[in-house]
Amino acid sequence: MRFHRGWIEPVLTVPYIPTLGPVHRDDPLFDLMEAVVANATTGQVLPYDKDGRWSDSKSEWVVVDGIEHGPARTLVPTFLERGPGTVKVHVYGGGDDGLSAGADLARKLAASLGAGAARVVSFLGPDQPEELVWDGAVRVQLKELSGGSGQAPGGLVWDYKEIDEPEAFGVFAERMTADGFGFLYERMRAGTSGPVLVVLDEGRLAGAIGPMEVMSDASARPRLLPQYFGVLPEYRGFGYGRTLWRAAMNWGHQHGAEYQLLQTVVGGPSDRLCQSEGLSSLGFVLKKDA
Repeated sequence: MRFHRGWIEPVLTVPYIPTLGPVHRDDPLFDLMEAVVANATTGQVLPYDKDGRWSDSKSEWVVVDGIEHGPARTLVPTFLERGPGTVKVHVYGGGDDGLSAGADLARKLAASLGAGAARVVSFLGPDQPEELVWDGAVRVQLKELSGGSGQAPGGLVWDYKEIDEPEAFGVFAERMTADGFGFLYERMRAGTSGPVLVVLDEGRLAGAIGPMEVMSDASARPRLLPQYFGVLPEYRGFGYGRTLWRAAMNWGHQHGAEYQLLQTVVGGPSDRLCQSEGLSSLGFVLKKDA
């Protein structure tokens, strides 16, 4: 399968590539689209894929035979093997007709592949009004770090290994399992993740962000990878989230990262934080069941 550059590039309103997720707006988007298709049958992780820090194999791959590519819209389906299996059809262009066609394709492929879920993923450019975004949509945001990390954290942040009771992270992780910290704690205990930064409130672990890791992107630029990020409910509203986030950006800048990409639920706490910190919006990713 080969894409027509003149068809696909105009509808890539958000720099988001199936199986890779958001990428830098200056990355070679057309080449990345072709790369994930060419890699679909290998089961391997591309060298610039952020998922490579967790595994040598890929659990989501492009369903090449299901791609629909034309001058007005392109549909790129993927299959995620985890759990009951999920088919996701990424709809680039085509308006409402594209969404309808994407939903039809998702249901058809889910039935043929035995997947338990079928979803449609669509996109709105950064110039589109938020009124067009439905509940649960995420905003892709860019934090440039090459010119500096921004404001100082404004509070003390520690590597979790430096605190008096590092085992307290296990209690924190259990309470924050829904935010991914249970998975992260398993990686931390196995010694397969980067540093995790924490903030304390009178000696008690109140919040954390991590792992802190840098990986080169498709253009060989070092980027700070996404982190798990959260503050316990009883400690919210005291500025600990902002302190942790700024400390993470400072860590990334000090370790040579040129930028970080984030996905934040529109209107949620992290979204409001990033907006107030002056990040650039690269557009919106909208997901719904087919």
